[in-house]
Amino acid sequence: MGRFFFFLVVFFLCILWIPSIVLQSKPVSALPLYTDSRWIVDDEGQRVKLACVNWASHMEAVVAEGLSKQPMDAISKRIKSMGFNCVRLTWPLFLATNDSLASLTVRQSFQSLGLSESVVGIQANNPSIVDLPLLQAFQAVVSSLGANNVMVILDNHISKPGWCCSNSDRNGFFGDQYFNPDLWIEGLTRMATIFNGVDNVVGMSLRNELRGPRQNVYDWYRYMQKGAEAVHAANPDVLVILSGLNYGKDLSFLHNQPVDLTFTGKLVYETHWYGFSDGMAWESGNPNQVCGRVVDNMMRLSGFLLEQGWPLFLSEFGIDLRGTSVNDNRYMNCFSAVAAELDLDWALWTLAGSYYMREGVTGLNENFGVLDWNWCDTRNAFFLQRISALQSPFRGPGLSQTRLHKLIFHPSTGLCVLRKSLQEPLRLGPCTDSDGWNYTPQKTLTVQGTYFCLQAQDLGKPARLGIVCSRSGSKWETASDSKMHLSTELDSGATVCLDVDSTNTIVTNTCKCISRDDMCDPGSQWFKLVDSTRSSSSTESF
Repeated sequence: MGRFFFFLVVFFLCILWIPSIVLQSKPVSALPLYTDSRWIVDDEGQRVKLACVNWASHMEAVVAEGLSKQPMDAISKRIKSMGFNCVRLTWPLFLATNDSLASLTVRQSFQSLGLSESVVGIQANNPSIVDLPLLQAFQAVVSSLGANNVMVILDNHISKPGWCCSNSDRNGFFGDQYFNPDLWIEGLTRMATIFNGVDNVVGMSLRNELRGPRQNVYDWYRYMQKGAEAVHAANPDVLVILSGLNYGKDLSFLHNQPVDLTFTGKLVYETHWYGFSDGMAWESGNPNQVCGRVVDNMMRLSGFLLEQGWPLFLSEFGIDLRGTSVNDNRYMNCFSAVAAELDLDWALWTLAGSYYMREGVTGLNENFGVLDWNWCDTRNAFFLQRISALQSPFRGPGLSQTRLHKLIFHPSTGLCVLRKSLQEPLRLGPCTDSDGWNYTPQKTLTVQGTYFCLQAQDLGKPARLGIVCSRSGSKWETASDSKMHLSTELDSGATVCLDVDSTNTIVTNTCKCISRDDMCDPGSQWFKLVDSTRSSSSTESF
């Protein structure tokens, strides 16, 4: 009774806490979803950008994480309030193919793992599921998300419940001990059938992070095409999402041979990208060079699909949200620029602030989790603000008819360059408030619909708007390997780069990290010119 009372107290403290940032994403009303060239669209042809968060339900307990800490409806509402419009909900294959596992109750599952504390927590926060079979508890989570207008992508994360992934976990590729292809297709078919008619289930990701010594292109085509056809036959309303080889990063073989499927308008590809995908290169190398190299590699392995007219869903990315990892922080600056420039659909890893059990450790804290250990508060409010600009589409079918223009996006803050008036300096602010800019063949940056162009004054001085756009300091080159330094030459012959000072004022300074210096951080000087058709909310004109 004492522990039960404790969980109730924590719950009430959480619902009394008002988040400092509440972001509302646009409801999706015209489901199901389809594909239109590289875009995902709704039934009316309107662009739907997937801005998802991963919610793990594939671990040993086979219960969505966090339900011992908070009511599932409170978690669903929190997901929505943080600006996410969908959840990539993970599930283990055995949940759909092993009736003995699927029929275990939530209580029995936790008790079998010795997690009695979690049983008490679920009894306090989610009593309606504690004696439900695992499969029904999974369905209850999907239903809760749907009731809060959150879309769901069902992701077959692994076969045998547990933490993912390694090359030796025998879950990695077709033919591994726990990855029987026929059983896999049976499981996909069953899950597709169960959720046929469940409106908020908009996609199924066939398998997470294919890997290991058995992986090969021949079997990828053989089985992924079979799996795709099985899912579509059982549930033609869902997007069918295919991942690649080498932990889901490599789809380069599609350059030479497209998949051969009987259906159209439903196929999406997915990829993953973390800072650790490239070891410690971000910390040990020059960030400009690392960003340029890594982005080129990502485009070669998977990004080329966008150019071929296929949607690409970046279904896992994330960083240590304590903010202490140099490797992650530098990677995130580069990632944010690419995600904005390509206007990617994506899913953040992860929602989970902690796990019931991970790799034998009970109650493990998740430093990548957007929620804290108790699933009550956000772990890093600045990070949520930073990704908010990426949660809405910049462009795509059915959006504003405003003609294509540029936004000057600052990846390390997630903000854009704004102008208020000629008398006030340019500053960073929400991209929704940004004017459109034109980047002319003469390499000037002009405010759309005006004669005013961006001009540098001197080192350390605020940038300004002027009308003599042929003068020194008015022509902006995209410099460095990252292609994110906006540089110009002053009357003195000095080269300066656009920068941001401590007050978010746009200034010009000596360009950082242009040489091979590995110890500097160019983040404040990285800007990305992003194509957009978003209409400006600014009403002031000159």
